[in-house]
Amino acid sequence: MTKIFFFQMILTATIITSCVEEQQKDTEPLASSTLETPSTAEIINPYKMLNDAYQQFKEGNDDESITIANKVLYIGRETNNDTLIGGALSSLCRNAQRTLDTVRLAELSKELEQLSISSGDQKWMMKRAHMNAEMWRLIGNMERAEAFYNESMAISSSIGATGMFTIDHFNKSFVSTATGDYVEANRLIAKYYALRREADSTSEDAYGLIALAYLLEQKGNYNGAHEVAVVTRRLFEEQNLFPEPPDEKPLLMVEAKVIQMLADEVLEEIRTTSVSQSVDGLLEKYLIQ
Repeated sequence: MTKIFFFQMILTATIITSCVEEQQKDTEPLASSTLETPSTAEIINPYKMLNDAYQQFKEGNDDESITIANKVLYIGRETNNDTLIGGALSSLCRNAQRTLDTVRLAELSKELEQLSISSGDQKWMMKRAHMNAEMWRLIGNMERAEAFYNESMAISSSIGATGMFTIDHFNKSFVSTATGDYVEANRLIAKYYALRREADSTSEDAYGLIALAYLLEQKGNYNGAHEVAVVTRRLFEEQNLFPEPPDEKPLLMVEAKVIQMLADEVLEEIRTTSVSQSVDGLLEKYLIQ
């Protein structure tokens, strides 16, 4: 009996050991797989890549921006992901703006239009209209730019794209200013800031000041234009903002013009006295509400 009991104990121990080893074999690959998954997702995140492409564009690194956008476009097509495809095409449209490449923009616009038709999503037609408006404003064809802004705003209003609807008030104000319709330009800038406050009442939005500086310069208020431009640049630096080419162009024009029109001591005095000036202070001072 003692020998039988002894062999039973050995057999039991062997079975238990074998089960434990099999369990470890089954669970180890699973654990390894679990650890690898976040790492892979972290490396290949096309949505983050789109943000990176935009950031590279804003900083002027177009080659890097285009490379990233093309990678996202490939991923989007491989996975049939309309959001990635549209986002990448829109990103490439921005790069075409930098070099005023209307041929490339036309190609990308066609692809956005086809994407909108195949997906049934009007957002891509809105993006197409917005990108074309920006291009034609840069080139100086204000009539075409205004038509595209109107199209973009009509779509954004109908689909509830409040972000695009807001920014196009700012963008379209440049067209109104350039064509001498200062009343409409003032209205558009005021509406832009009203919409911004609805979205974020605490926002210190410096971007809209570019439009105000341009409006003041075109109206011949060079002191005011210089003050707004100086504050804009200061806030951009503080907020780490990089204006896009269609938006920075009028700001550069303002800065060049005031240097021609104002004495050095006046430029310096305004620069000194505007150190503590805020967005709200400038809007209250110069924008007709």
